[in-house]
Amino acid sequence: MYFPQFLIGMLMASSVVGTWAYAATGSIWMSVAWTLITAVLLQVGYLGIVFRLIYGRRHSEQKAEPTNADATKHQAVPHQPKHNDGR
Repeated sequence: MYFPQFLIGMLMASSVVGTWAYAATGSIWMSVAWTLITAVLLQVGYLGIVFRLIYGRRHSEQKAEPTNADATKHQAVPHQPKHNDGR
């Protein structure tokens, strides 16, 4: 997800929550508070997803390494395709 897309989505979600909070409570200050809480929660979620992507990539690279010493001795050699046209 690109940051500009996230930023537009966050602003839209925050404005919807702010409008909903104002309609429910009739208070501008409660609306501002709920809007700020929503923006903070969305930022924390975005940061968590970025950390998960970074940690998950590192974690999957560690799993890809062979753990058995014998596995490195017998690596598969790619074969050339057989051509039927005389090459």
